[in-house]
Amino acid sequence: MTQQQKDIEYMRRAVKLAQAAAEMGEVPVASLLVKDDTIIARGANRSITDHDPTAHGEIIALRNAGEQLQNYRLPGTTLYVTLEPCIMCMGAIIHARIQRLVFGAYDPKTGAAVSCYAIGSDNILNHQLDITGGICETECATLLKDFFRNRRKKT
Repeated sequence: MTQQQKDIEYMRRAVKLAQAAAEMGEVPVASLLVKDDTIIARGANRSITDHDPTAHGEIIALRNAGEQLQNYRLPGTTLYVTLEPCIMCMGAIIHARIQRLVFGAYDPKTGAAVSCYAIGSDNILNHQLDITGGICETECATLLKDFFRNRRKKT
């Protein structure tokens, strides 16, 4: 299986987690952390449920991985996220020393990996990572658009 095929497979799994988050009333963003072709952690948005502005899917996955591996550094890992991470999440990704970030939908308003900022690839910080965007982009973007369209209908 090629790397691109693996990326698509993992992203589709993250999309399923994001769909479950949407069913709970959360913004449908989810992530998987993979090391050596094994999923070591998962996370989906829980900001609304937990009343916690930091409970993004990426943060949840990083916390779970840190506990599982008993380390705050997560080198050699790939983080799959359905939406381009925000500034907060990119900061955590850098601090965790994630090797590779793969995301689905671009976020032109707050995306901090490539859209608004280039955190992690701008050679400013002490850690750089490989970033791949647009994997299953249509699926990821449609999930978000449908979620917000449905929320607007309810109000």
